Amino acid sequence: MNHRRGRTLSTSKRLARIYKLDDFEGAAKRHLPRPIYGYVASAAEEGRSFAANREAFDDYSFVPRALVDVSTVSTATELFGRRYAYPFGIAPMGISALSAYRGDIVQARAATAAGIPMILSGSSLIPLEEVAEKGGTDWFQAYLPGTLAEIHALLARVERAGFTKLVITVDYAVPPNPENHRRAGFSSPLKPSARLAWDGLVRPRWLFGTLLRTLIKHGLPHFENNYARRGIPVISKNVNRDFSGRRHLDWTTLERVRECWSGTLIVKGILHSEDARQAVAVGADGLILSNHGGRQLDATVAPLTVLPEVLQAVNGAVPVMIDGGFRRGSQVLKALSLGASFVFLGRPFNYAASIAGEAGVAKAVTLLGGEIERNMALLGVTRLDSLGPQCLRRHGA
Repeated sequence: MNHRRGRTLSTSKRLARIYKLDDFEGAAKRHLPRPIYGYVASAAEEGRSFAANREAFDDYSFVPRALVDVSTVSTATELFGRRYAYPFGIAPMGISALSAYRGDIVQARAATAAGIPMILSGSSLIPLEEVAEKGGTDWFQAYLPGTLAEIHALLARVERAGFTKLVITVDYAVPPNPENHRRAGFSSPLKPSARLAWDGLVRPRWLFGTLLRTLIKHGLPHFENNYARRGIPVISKNVNRDFSGRRHLDWTTLERVRECWSGTLIVKGILHSEDARQAVAVGADGLILSNHGGRQLDATVAPLTVLPEVLQAVNGAVPVMIDGGFRRGSQVLKALSLGASFVFLGRPFNYAASIAGEAGVAKAVTLLGGEIERNMALLGVTRLDSLGPQCLRRHGA
């Protein structure tokens, strides 16, 4: 048996034990060094924002209709003039290339093959030009640099690479409390340590398949996409400096972005209805309701809970998308029934890529897409645009 066939059989065996998205996390926890897994899984402080995201879905129950012809069910939807196979996509996740070999490209390729979008993170470790060329994504998420000159230069680079959808994350004025990263052994800058070395040695598949393979073929990882120029190495003592300097950014900054960006402009990190109105007034073409997966400010509201008021505030002017805690097809359908246009998920696809590369991400898409199609049939709905508040009851209402 040749090496490639053996690797394919090993991947198939690992994926055979995956039945739902949450199963990827347990497998990734066993596969990844504790500091890397800890970084991906980490939530801010007490984890209340993270928990709120997961619990918000329990406030709603379905009201299915009977004897509906569901012999043909379509999960396809249109967003910004493009038709996607499912109403979900892959959220931006930084340093994915440390959890999976060429992780951003792996996710982008799998997403393109499945007919869903993938948003490339501005804090990725692979140049955005390479991800666009090899992965096929045209969505890029930016953490805006500190000066207008740097912002203009970055956006010019993004446009030259062929990205047409720019996602500006606005909930990162300062880096979050790092205590849970440190507790897991992860630091920024990433510091070689006895703990990291031991974790790598006892996880040889990650050590040889991701870390050493990356170092040998591509050298020391750098933050590639924060600026128009190449960023600094992940082990540089100046990493935190490159992720600071955003305290002074305000709505006028977004106005300048709108003036120089001719493509689709999406604002991510909105939770307040007044901010939603302001973003639309500035010229945003879409919004993503998000509390950064519970990674920024602890004890924030779950995006799902503010979805109705944000929809009322923008009054159909732009698509309102959402992320935060989604793991099941039923949860995606609840958000769509409440009026969301689209759903994004992050951690499950990161975990899937870490344990099985592109095949893992494809399996995650298939699992979630299958749940959506099956639950639509059980709900008595054949098209996504037939979903609405009539499909739900809120507990206590």
